[in-house]
Order: sequence, then structure tokens, then C-alpha cells
Amino acid sequence: MVRRLLGSQVKKEEDASQRENIFHTRCLIQGKVCSLIIDGGSCTNVASTRLVSKLNLETKPHPRPYKLQWLNEAMEMIVNKQVEVCFSIGKYSDSILCDVVPMEVSHMLLGRPWQFDKRANHDGYSNKFSFLHNNQKITLVPLSLKEVREDKEKIREKKEKEELKEKRNNRDQEREKAEIKKRLWLNF
Repeated sequence: MVRRLLGSQVKKEEDASQRENIFHTRCLIQGKVCSLIIDGGSCTNVASTRLVSKLNLETKPHPRPYKLQWLNEAMEMIVNKQVEVCFSIGKYSDSILCDVVPMEVSHMLLGRPWQFDKRANHDGYSNKFSFLHNNQKITLVPLSLKEVREDKEKIREKKEKEELKEKRNNRDQEREKAEIKKRLWLNF
């Protein structure tokens, strides 16, 4: 998965091929547009902690918690929650059980379990996924490289705005606490 995430960096716009890019698309979750990646190199389906908290999705304990190691050995975490995510991509609607993991690359990642369960076929040249769902053939088409770049920029900007807002709120709370302490001190 690490190699693929690094390989997902967007190439020059002139390079229209999907040769070195993983599958990126958008989906709807509770009426909100979210980013979604399909990666056959991932051994699990994943929902980001950010998605779960922003949409207030109900989690449940993971039946078999496990340790996850990302890019370096120092960053190890325990995956101990799961969430059922109802989503749609065009006419395709489904509900998928995902492990909850902090990740920035996408809101949701569908890995080998999804591909296996759907018996999805991946066309490596066009980077399309095809499968049957409710006896209807579904073909998922990836975003263009330009769209992937735009989505990543929007996610980054939104995260930065939220972090700035949180810093302001924390600063305002600290000012209120200081003011209350000051008033209490003056009343003695």
C-alpha cells in the first residue's frame, strides 16, 4: 500500500495515462461528497477517522484488533474500531464494513475484501473496475489526474481551515478561563 500511495502522486497534465496512478473517485456518504480510493494492495477496507467524526458515524469495537504500521517503524497504532459505511457512486449504492484509521489520502479506501466480495475486475490500462451488483453490470471510472489534484487541494485547504478554527476556539477558551480566574481573584 505504501508504494501505491507514493505512486499516486499526480503526473503532468499532459500525461493522460493511468499507468502509475491508483483508482481515485468521489462517492456520496450521507449526502456529502467524499473521496474514495480502490487499492487492491490493501488487505482491508478503511474509513478515515476524520470521515467518521465529521459525519458522526457510529463505530463498534473491532472483533480482532491489530497493529498497523504505516511508513516508518516509529508510527504504529492499534486498529480497534470498525464502522459500517453506506455510500453511493452514481447508480451503485452499497454498505461496507471498514476499519477506522487516521489517514489523509482519502476519506475511504476499498481494498481486497471489497474487490473479492464484489468479484470486481480491474482493467489495469484504463484503471476501471467492473462488477455485478444486484444483477446489474457496474463500471467505475477513475477521476482524471486534474480532478484528483483538485480534490487533494480542497481536502488540504479544508483541513487547514478547520485546524485554524480549532486553534482560534482553543485560544478563545483560554482567554475565557483567564478572565474567569481574574474575576474570581478580584472578588476575594
